[in-house]
Amino acid sequence: MLVATGPAAHAADDPTAVKSEDGKYLDKEGNPTFKVAPDGTVDWYTYSGYRRYHSECHVCHGPDGMGSTYAPALQESLKTMSYGDFLGVVASGRKNVNTAQESVMPAFGDNPNVACYMDDLYVYLRARAYDAVGRVRPAKREDKPDAYTEAEKSCMGAK
Repeated sequence: MLVATGPAAHAADDPTAVKSEDGKYLDKEGNPTFKVAPDGTVDWYTYSGYRRYHSECHVCHGPDGMGSTYAPALQESLKTMSYGDFLGVVASGRKNVNTAQESVMPAFGDNPNVACYMDDLYVYLRARAYDAVGRVRPAKREDKPDAYTEAEKSCMGAK
């Protein structure tokens, strides 16, 4: 199981990318963030996050993080949820019970199709939260970084 850690700044803080490490953009707190060029080109993590979200998450959380009658809008959640909290909820799940309803987010920490791409999902949903990307698949993207490819192979158990 992949366990990622990082600073716990809230996504509501400034999402502006201030540096890049091996193709991953980071905000001033060191949290993964998006980078969208003036011509609409997105960073690899945002692009990959779009693909992963629509592969694993949209069934419950609706198209593009907009929510559904079944699960909340993640686009809104990322405005206040910290990076660490996001990782914890995705890995371990969450159960909310009140007098009106019960909702359960299953744990995905053991699912490599989610666990290996948590940063991608976070970056994409953060970009959606700040309206940096629209509801459609990004038309232009940066190339996949070599460091990303190596981390992906390692996480997925490939040689």
